[in-house]
Amino acid sequence: MSHPATYDANTETFDALVLQPRGELVVVDFWGEGCPNCEVYAAAEPALLSELEGARMRVVKVNAYQDEELARRFGLFGIPTFLLFRDGKLLGKMSQYYGREYWLGVIREHLPPAA
Repeated sequence: MSHPATYDANTETFDALVLQPRGELVVVDFWGEGCPNCEVYAAAEPALLSELEGARMRVVKVNAYQDEELARRFGLFGIPTFLLFRDGKLLGKMSQYYGREYWLGVIREHLPPAA
């Protein structure tokens, strides 16, 4: 088993990394340099993903300051914001990082059933 894969995306790679995958949860992490809550999440991310070992999911990171077009496309008002996709469909949105239990709970609620 392995931790969920993590990718960096921009306007050119977003659709291939987020909308095209099938059968897995795609968590899009919109973040930005100098964002205190983004830094808190980034520090917690390795431990969070280790708890999801073997989950059918991937994390796609988008720097909202460098790719404002994607931030506008999804109507973001602040960062960090996490968008949850499966099979190309937007399932939900989490604005801000409210801690380990909340984040893991929302992610687990949207994971696809085990194969």
